[in-house]
Amino acid sequence: MYFLKAKGLYLQVAGLMLLLAGFLMFFSTSEAQAATFAQRMANMAEIKDVRVSSDKDKARIVLDTTKDVTIKTSVLSNPPRVVVDVQGAWISPEAKKTVNIGSQFAKTVRLAQFDPNTVRIVVESTMNANNRKFFSLAGGPTGHRLVLDFGNVSKGSSGAGIDFGKGGSDTGNTKPTEPTTPEPPTTNDNKPEEEPEKPETVEKPVVEPEFTPGISGKIITIDAGHGGCDVGAIGPTGVTEKSITLRIALELQKKLTEEGAKVIMTRNKDIEVSAKRERATDVEELQARCDIANKNNSDIFISIHMDSFTSSSPSGTTGYFYGKGTKASRRLAQYVSEGVVSSLSTGNRGTKSCNFYVVKHTDMPAILLETAFISNEREERLLNSEAGIRKAADGILNGIKKFFG
Repeated sequence: MYFLKAKGLYLQVAGLMLLLAGFLMFFSTSEAQAATFAQRMANMAEIKDVRVSSDKDKARIVLDTTKDVTIKTSVLSNPPRVVVDVQGAWISPEAKKTVNIGSQFAKTVRLAQFDPNTVRIVVESTMNANNRKFFSLAGGPTGHRLVLDFGNVSKGSSGAGIDFGKGGSDTGNTKPTEPTTPEPPTTNDNKPEEEPEKPETVEKPVVEPEFTPGISGKIITIDAGHGGCDVGAIGPTGVTEKSITLRIALELQKKLTEEGAKVIMTRNKDIEVSAKRERATDVEELQARCDIANKNNSDIFISIHMDSFTSSSPSGTTGYFYGKGTKASRRLAQYVSEGVVSSLSTGNRGTKSCNFYVVKHTDMPAILLETAFISNEREERLLNSEAGIRKAADGILNGIKKFFG
């Protein structure tokens, strides 16, 4: 009897020791896992806060992060949304997960931990790739920031400070200290026309064209910039670049036809030019415009655009020509831009060489005209009027007349 009791006590003690060992192993493993998790988190970027603002030019979303981040973007439809996946990141529990922007450019932004290594940002927005710009900046309350701009983006955006504008609000705790007024650009960055220079083994020979005097009988291709799903730049009151360029092009077509010219239009309504429509790549869309001019053996090609900037201050007219093209292209750019300046009373920003796709890949003297700044309140209002459209077309016509002598 005594032996049985002692054996029972022994088994109870042994059981308790095994249970205690199990607890020790559990806590040891948990501590190791916690340490590994903490180390992994330390190597990732923490998204501490999200700030939003909107004004007449754009909607801006700023995410304060502890490290520089890498992103991948995609789009969703019904409703239209832009998805930005931040790689190697996690969301702070204190960060806002949903923020209402209430802008014409972007309505809301939502954040979620998509997987252990990815934060997914979903922005409800109809802006296409030409009206979005995403970039990183050092500094700010947490050391780094990811900036998502929707709307009237420009070359100045990525170099600018976090400027929320007079109408915007910074919902974060720290006001930006960087300079917020970058130099005006030479042209806007809403367009995909700029093509990087590539080394060529054989240069195409440049042949200067010869023309008989006068417009009558000349074949002139007019390209209304943007169109369809590509709205181009957007003015302070919501006027789109694609609508202004088409109105000018149609008015110019009428005036040139009255002068006896044969006018070829890349588009005469609000559509994309490529047969693929909205499915076309930027290059396919631009090449389609060049193909129309080339196949019709046009004498000259004029692409009409509106300039834009993040600030409403810049104004004026600029003519662009391909730097390695003909001297005739340079003259055409000069005469047309001067004609528009004289007719519209805009500032003369001169003529500049460029690498824009549509002036590089056309076989005739070709220019891209930045008629005025749609981001400038006065010039937007002027070009959104019937009088402004007529004056712009008159200025281009006068420049063409001078070119053909």
